Amino acid sequence: MRGKKFIPIIFFFVALILFPSATVKAERSVYTYTYDYWEVERESPDAYSVQETVTGSKLGIGDFNNPQGLYVRDNRIYVCDTGNHRIVVLERDGNNNIEVIDQIYEFSGDVELNTFSQPHDIFVTETGELYIADTNNQRVLHLSSDYKLIKVITRPTDETVDKAADFLPTKLVADKAGRCFVLARNFNKGYLQYDRDGLFIGYMGASEVRFNLTDYIWKLLSTQKQKSQMAQFVPTEYNNVAMDKDGFLYATNAIFEEYQLRNDEAKPIRKLNSMGTDILVKNGYLPPIGDQWWDTAGGVSGSSRLIDITVLDNDIYYAIDRTRGRIFGYDDQGNLLYAFGSLGNKLGYQQFPTALEHMGTDLLVLDSRNLGITFYTLTEYGKLINDAIKAYSLGQYDLSADYWREVLRLNGNYDMAYIGIGRSLLRQERYKEAMEYFEFALDRMNYSKAFQLYRKEWIEENIAWIFTSFFLIITVPIVIGKIKKIRREVGVE
Repeated sequence: MRGKKFIPIIFFFVALILFPSATVKAERSVYTYTYDYWEVERESPDAYSVQETVTGSKLGIGDFNNPQGLYVRDNRIYVCDTGNHRIVVLERDGNNNIEVIDQIYEFSGDVELNTFSQPHDIFVTETGELYIADTNNQRVLHLSSDYKLIKVITRPTDETVDKAADFLPTKLVADKAGRCFVLARNFNKGYLQYDRDGLFIGYMGASEVRFNLTDYIWKLLSTQKQKSQMAQFVPTEYNNVAMDKDGFLYATNAIFEEYQLRNDEAKPIRKLNSMGTDILVKNGYLPPIGDQWWDTAGGVSGSSRLIDITVLDNDIYYAIDRTRGRIFGYDDQGNLLYAFGSLGNKLGYQQFPTALEHMGTDLLVLDSRNLGITFYTLTEYGKLINDAIKAYSLGQYDLSADYWREVLRLNGNYDMAYIGIGRSLLRQERYKEAMEYFEFALDRMNYSKAFQLYRKEWIEENIAWIFTSFFLIITVPIVIGKIKKIRREVGVE
């Protein structure tokens, strides 16, 4: 009889071996979550709450049509209403009311065509000048704040550029020096870089070329015409770009094999310096790749595909995933702060997100299927996290630790709070206490750093008696031996 009790257990383990799909997780039911050291999803209080979704019809200007681009400058919102060939300018007041400021269909200037054709992106400078990716007109427009043409940027006249390839700019930014960085379809060497006069000065951020034997053989067997067609339809590696307050470019990339994510080959988020080198800090448990695990549910499968990014002034950055409509927030060390959202028709969910922006700490998501902009604002929990990070960056370590303790009061399973308190204590040279918090979070790197500093401090504080003890250990046996020798010589037992 005793053996029969084990039969169900045996069947259970056999089922796990023969039918591994039985262990696949169900689609996540929580809205906000994070990952712990063991890469286990942890439900979290909401860091952001949804305010509203604003559509063109609500604003009285007709529905947006396949909107693709979004930019925020101060309290103004610029929307590339791609299918309607217009730029819509909105303004948000202190009471979160949205009103239409302008609808731009044309501009003035010495040019044959002064209207847009499917504009995909826009960037606005501090002085109100506009850079517009006028995609189907194969140009980038630089306009003044009153919509007068300053210059036109066109396909580079460079020997490295295929003259047969269409120039279809889709995303862009410009820096304070007037340089413009353009992402264009069919150009896979990084961002096209133009100087303030609109002259092409080279590529930036091109990735290392990986040898693909299949493509190489196929190219050898192709005709010249097929080769030219292949060159025109090479996918662009990057899919978006944003610029932080210091002028660094943040890029997103959704073209990779899923196995490349875990070993950090894919690099779906990159931070590029002026040389085009990726300098993104990745001190988290795992690199910033969106979801660490993915399943198949509701007809959705595969890893996160990040399609846009925005960077706050406190260096927290957010990326949005088109696969499942989620937004991932990271600190400047690459730690995942929280992830939230999903696909769906409910308020706060996405259908087909195309752009992500921020206004202060609020987030704005443009969706080309629900034809609207969804506004998210920080909750008390999210604000505490942001305040803790900001206080730390300002050198207010005691205050930062206090904020993190408040976060722990709301979420006792939040590893980042333990790490945040530990980092604050580390800066205050309270190494032993810091070690305890890093140990809670299983943060080996910071624990080792705190331990080394604690060991150094301990040695410095105890160096006198260490040398005294060492001296006594060496000299006392010698002295005792001498005394015994003298006693033997004089005949004293």
